[in-house]
Amino acid sequence: MALSRAQLSDVTVVSAGSTQAIATVAGGNKVFVKSIMAHNTSGVTTTTAQVYVVPNGGSVATSNRMFNVTVEPDETIYIEPAYPITIETTGDSVQVGAGSGSGVNFFATGDQEG
Repeated sequence: MALSRAQLSDVTVVSAGSTQAIATVAGGNKVFVKSIMAHNTSGVTTTTAQVYVVPNGGSVATSNRMFNVTVEPDETIYIEPAYPITIETTGDSVQVGAGSGSGVNFFATGDQEG
């Protein structure tokens, strides 16, 4: 199948203490997450940003957390694994979370079959 190269999501706004999917496999088309940018929206509070690889029917848990990084106030960090995070089964997802300190804006790039 051909790959579509583009952003995988619009800017995803995640409130403090919450998680949200930024990429989900649909129709059996693999998704390759190449990079994730995370921006701490607070100008005064340090927070954390998490990335999870969640299997179909699963939920966010420490057992599927891949990254847990500290993000200083008004800072943007760039997460780029050596190899893309690949999700293959319909319903599998890459989800992101913001720590209790403040909200985090996320943006993901990569490829998707289809």
